[in-house]
This record gives sequence, structure tokens and C-alpha cells, in this order.
Amino acid sequence: MIKGGNRLEGNISVSGAKNSALKLMAAAILGDSKSILQGVPKIRDVFTMIEVLNRLGIRAEFKEDDQLVIDPSGKISCEASYDLISQMRASIVVLGPLLAKLGEARVAMPGGCNIGSRKIDLHLRGFESLGAQIDMGQGYIQAKADILVGTPVLLAFPSVGATENLMMAAVKAKGVTIIENAAREPEIVDLANFLNSMGADIEGAGTSSIKVQGVTTLKGTKYRVIPDRIEAGTFLIACAISKGNVIVENACPEHLGMVLRKLRDAGFDIQEQDASVRIIADTRPKAVDIATLPYPGFPTDLQAQMMTLLSLADGTSVITENIFENRFVFVSEINKMGSNIRTQGQHAVIEGVEQIEGARVRCPDLRAGAGLILAGLAAKGTTEVEEIGHVERGYEKFEQKLNRLGADIQKVSEEIKETAKAASEFVGGSEKG
Repeated sequence: MIKGGNRLEGNISVSGAKNSALKLMAAAILGDSKSILQGVPKIRDVFTMIEVLNRLGIRAEFKEDDQLVIDPSGKISCEASYDLISQMRASIVVLGPLLAKLGEARVAMPGGCNIGSRKIDLHLRGFESLGAQIDMGQGYIQAKADILVGTPVLLAFPSVGATENLMMAAVKAKGVTIIENAAREPEIVDLANFLNSMGADIEGAGTSSIKVQGVTTLKGTKYRVIPDRIEAGTFLIACAISKGNVIVENACPEHLGMVLRKLRDAGFDIQEQDASVRIIADTRPKAVDIATLPYPGFPTDLQAQMMTLLSLADGTSVITENIFENRFVFVSEINKMGSNIRTQGQHAVIEGVEQIEGARVRCPDLRAGAGLILAGLAAKGTTEVEEIGHVERGYEKFEQKLNRLGADIQKVSEEIKETAKAASEFVGGSEKG
């Protein structure tokens, strides 16, 4: 339940990157001793991955506040549990390290948000290039290889997941693997740095060509996850939509290049420091056109939040979604609040309005849910956002952090809402007075 209209002010710190932490957790499978990951966010997807690892026979648990200890030294199963893997798409990345370490892996098709095609074929073709035999059926992917052999692999699309999976498989392959048209996201660099700290030999991460020289053994290591650039961007947009003044700490400005550029184009004052970004927003946003692209382009994971901001802009904006075809599913929800957005294929035309109204809306996926909560910050009256479990998959203490900046958000269960509704009707009925 969000009461809109409050201006966000103050300092807020970003958690470790969800999209990196999950991959580092999978990569820890490759070690012959325990690894300690620092800065891991306590979110639903992380706890799901912990359970995935535990069921594989890998001990994974939080020992201190944000330190996750992963010990793969015991007997490991090659089969990942269907009921867990099917809950989130990031889980497909256990396939590469299991294949590299055990010579076989059986993993369920990934689940998660319904935002479009997963391009799993890119992962599987890459494994086949390394010498694995792939079989699919009954919702599972099975991969086997007596030995993985390094080879050039050309990705048809710079898929983050495929790049990560192939890197993890290639680190123990015989010879050299070169991944061409590789993804360049900061999370790719973080994974390569983590693997190198374990004893891997990876060069070129962050460029479109990654060279992996296979090694025979990898050891456990201690490593800190990079800050979450998507969370940082979400807080910056939250400040912009509330006409606030916020310093986002533990953020890497160099990871937010296109996001900061578009916020500046929208008329906001952006001040960058080494590990923080300040945004001062005292005006209605200007209309801006955006196209989502692989890094360093504008991230698809911030598209919904930016669309929410631009729904209040002075003028007409166009957003082109080039990554996931179902990212616009939340448009019907935000239009309930008075936004004027229409979609045409992969394009969304956003006619800015001066004010939106609180309404009852539903989260269709993780990032759209964040966008709807941001809409509630700017809306007149009260907004009720349902199915926030999607948001809890990717944001740590989201409503608490926003409230510390001055938002008015209450997390309310369905049972409490029904009780409150009944009480309201009772007071307003025959017993009134």
C-alpha cells in the first residue's frame, strides 16, 4: 500500500548485484574447497539458489550478515531439482559448472518472469561445440561429455547467460576456448574476476571476445559481489519521479553510463562520484526516446521503471524493446493509474500526463513490479500493488529503503487487507455512531 506524493530525500546504499551473485554461486561449484561471497543480497532468488546448491550436495549458507559460504567438497549430484530450477531463469547457469566438474548434468528448463524467450539454444549449441552431447525432453536438459575440448564459439546474440555458462564450462576444458560476440555486461567481468581468483585463466571479459585457457583444478576463494546497477538505477528513477534529492551509495557510475545519460536528457541534475551518484530532480521530466540493447546500451531491466517516469513527462516518448518481447505486459496495469501508453509491436508510445492516480494493480514480473511501486510514489492517493513476491525476488528490503528516503509504503498481507476491509465496512454500516 503506497501513499503517493512524498518527496524522496537522503542517502541510500545499494545491495550486491542479484544478476552477479547468482552466477558466482553457481561458479563456486567448480572449486575443490569452500568459497566465501561477500555482499550477497538476501532476496528470494538467492535463497532459491541456496536450496538448489544444497540439494545438489553443496553446503551453502549465510554465516554472517552478507557473507555466503559455499562448500562444494562433498559428493555432488549431477541433477538439479525441477521444482526449484523451474522457479527462475538464472538457474540454467548451474548446467555449465556441473558439466565441467562431473562430466554430466541434468537440469530443468528455467522458469522465472514471463518476459519472453530465454535463448537457451545459445547455451546448448555452445556446449555442443565444446564436445558435449545434449538431450532434451520432459522439461529437462541433459548434457554429457567424457571430455570438454576448447574451441572457438560464435554466439548468434550476445546473451549474458550463454556467455556465463560457456565461461564456466570452458575453464576446465582441454585447451583454449574463444567466445566471440560475447556479452559485455559488468556481471560478466565480475564472474571472470571471481573465476580467475579461483585459479582460472580468462582474458577479455568486458569485450566481445573472451579467451579461456582451460585449467585442471580450481580452489575456493573469498570475493565481494559488485553493486547492483539495476537497483541503483531504480532508486535514481524513484528519486526523479518524486522530484527528490537522493545520493545512491555503493554504486558504480561507470556501470550506469546510458542510464545516467538518459536521466540527464530528461532534465535531471546528475552528479557522479567514485562510488555514488546524486540526483536532484525538481522538475517534470522531458520526453526522451529509449531503445533497450545489450550492455553498454540501455538495460532492459530498467525499461519498465523508465517508462513509468516518462509517463509523467512533458511530451511524447517512444521506448523500443529489443531484448524481451513480453516486457510491455505491465502497460495495461500502469494505464489503470491514468497513464497514456499504447504499444505497437516492440514499440511503446508514451504520451506524458501531468498526474496519475492511485489504483489497485498487479505485478506481472520483477522489474514491472518495481515500476508500479515507483508509479505509486508519484500517484495521487493510495496505490495497492499486488503479487509483490516478484519484486522480492530481486530487491533487498525495497520498501524499507524507500521509506528511509521518505516514502510511505506499507507491506500488507491479503489476510490483513480483508480484515481491514471488513472492519471498515462494519464501522461504515449499521454500527456507525
